Amino acid sequence: MRQPEQEAALKSDRSRLRRAHERGLYDRESLYQVLDAMPLAHIGYQINGATSVLPTLQWREGDHVYWHGSAASRAIRAMAGAEVCLSVTCMDGYVLARSAFHHSVNFRSAMLFGVAEQVTDEDAKAASLKAMVDHIFPGRWETLRPMSAQELKATALLRMPIEEGAAKIRSGPPKDDEEDYALPIWAGVVPMAMELKPPQPDPANLEGVAMPGHLSRIRIG
Repeated sequence: MRQPEQEAALKSDRSRLRRAHERGLYDRESLYQVLDAMPLAHIGYQINGATSVLPTLQWREGDHVYWHGSAASRAIRAMAGAEVCLSVTCMDGYVLARSAFHHSVNFRSAMLFGVAEQVTDEDAKAASLKAMVDHIFPGRWETLRPMSAQELKATALLRMPIEEGAAKIRSGPPKDDEEDYALPIWAGVVPMAMELKPPQPDPANLEGVAMPGHLSRIRIG
């Protein structure tokens, strides 16, 4: 059973849910499960006084979330040392109710607040970039051409401590008005999942190069 101090670990005035608060979770385990299930994140930040959102891949190492980009990126430069908001969402299904008002979706989401920190130590950068590749494609990094010094220099790496945020989850059937359950209207859930299709080889592959076994170990969702 989740302990009260764990439940409130990441809760703050800006991260607590005001509406549908029963769907909010503030423990690390719940947030970690959502972050680890969905590599695509959207990061809100300010650039030249305007609010922008960057879609990018994220990965978690311990109690930090990481993302990378070009060292020449205006977005990355604007984020470094600044307040950002990072969110990920897994959509699990459409919820069809007996009224349009009560239609919904089943989902798992996580939202984090904090200050983005740029990782400048080259060894730490290289280790985290390896972790990113191996998180999605376990075992792939060791099969690749080694990263060059110029590639490492051209890549910026940001991270943020997981200290403030919330997970929000909806699951299960529709919740209709009590009197509507007597109506002859079909209601239920249309499940959905992100599906990986069979790998498509590059036409430029050398003859005889076989598909690596690690592609069969990819798990997303």
